Amino acid sequence: MKTLNEKRKEQSLDPANWDELKSTGHTMVDDMIDFLQNIRNQPVWQRPPQKVKEHFNALLPVGPKNLNEVYDEFKQNILPYYTGNIHPRFWGWVMGTGTPQAMLYEMLATGLNSNVGIGDVAPMHVDRQVLDWCKEMIGFPKEASGSLVSGASVANLNAIIVARNTADTKIRKQGLSPNKKLVMYASSEAHSCIQKAAGIIGIGEDAVRKVRVNEDYEMDTVHLERLIEQDKYDGHLPFCVVANVGTINTGAIDPIGKIFWICAKQNLWLHIDGAFGALLKLLPEYNSELNFMEFADSIAFDLHKWMSVPFEAGVVIVRDADAHRHSFALQPEFISSQEGGIAFGPELTSNFGFELSRNFKALKVWMNLKEHGIEKFATIIRQNVEQAKYLSQLVQESEVLELMAPVNTNIVCFRYNPSEPGIDLNWLNKQILIALQENGIAVPSSTKLNGDFCLRIGNVNHRSVKRDFEILVDEVIKLGNELTMKAQQHSVEINGKAA
Repeated sequence: MKTLNEKRKEQSLDPANWDELKSTGHTMVDDMIDFLQNIRNQPVWQRPPQKVKEHFNALLPVGPKNLNEVYDEFKQNILPYYTGNIHPRFWGWVMGTGTPQAMLYEMLATGLNSNVGIGDVAPMHVDRQVLDWCKEMIGFPKEASGSLVSGASVANLNAIIVARNTADTKIRKQGLSPNKKLVMYASSEAHSCIQKAAGIIGIGEDAVRKVRVNEDYEMDTVHLERLIEQDKYDGHLPFCVVANVGTINTGAIDPIGKIFWICAKQNLWLHIDGAFGALLKLLPEYNSELNFMEFADSIAFDLHKWMSVPFEAGVVIVRDADAHRHSFALQPEFISSQEGGIAFGPELTSNFGFELSRNFKALKVWMNLKEHGIEKFATIIRQNVEQAKYLSQLVQESEVLELMAPVNTNIVCFRYNPSEPGIDLNWLNKQILIALQENGIAVPSSTKLNGDFCLRIGNVNHRSVKRDFEILVDEVIKLGNELTMKAQQHSVEINGKAA
């Protein structure tokens, strides 16, 4: 009688022909490097046609398909319709650009397919070194703890959990006490992930007290102190203040020194959301504004923004490693450390976060820093800030463009305003934004400041040059001139309906 193995040949997902895979792999690398090298000649963004969208309604594949055929589908239906953030005129939201070299770093990490969670293995040591470098970049002590995560939203969540558990050490075991209403503070310009984090940790989004901002969109510390005192008077338990280093709307930097002393006096945890702005610490010209940042209890920032690391790469750093560890460490038998073998190694990464399975994202950061050196990144950051100030100068020199907020970092908010009566400027600028994007000219994002719709430039793009911002201004003015008559007609229609 034949055995089961004799009846059915055992299979693998490795290629039947390794030479064929090498050939296809070389083609993929060549194609992607050519694409990135010539990205300036592509539209910044183009909408996938309906035919392409329908292609992704296909049923689950049952049988195999040749890799070259699958790659052809990628080239036809995915490659032309990219997000746009790899293009020199993409400034939407704050999305990093990545580098061609980093694409290769990712290939190496994926080839190793390491779960960077346990073991005396090189990826664990690389992870620790990258965290040490991150501490050094922002002035935190080496004995601080940290974790590489998907991005600043998760990094902020991680830190706020530690802050909550430090304020009430019984929460992790016993849950929230009905007799203690925990509250925290962030400016009205704080990122929405702070409110989401409050909901996730069980204190509720309403527990985030919104602190007023001044005319420069920085936190009003007088109002902060009043809110804290009122909450204490009402019997609540204030536990954390979130300060912004680079607000999402305008790039404003909250007065960290004043906030630090308020937190010290009130015994509150100071957390800094520095998603992109934390790396301004590399520039001496921001020393006064970022003074005391290194004394915060925790900080969150992204490496996939101004460090140009491919998505995803965020980091959280916590000054008190024991507090960080006590919030997350749990060591069941199946991941316990041993006296020898592979499990004899650095401390588990899961002691400092929720994730047990973690990819080798540290490698792309490590190779990026090794290849370029931190001074090169400081140069790029300074270049982006100077470009933002150059754009603000172009806006102020124009008779039909209006700067909507101070430009202190890399974010510029402006709008087209022909100063003609009877025009819905919000509608007009929204149409300009859409036209810029749909014509593949440039991708700003948008926001509203005091109810006014603005074009918003968030510049962390190492491929941008000053000429790109000149093109943006010229095209905004051109589109604004073309759309002004339509805007007047729109206002007439709206007013007519209202009447």
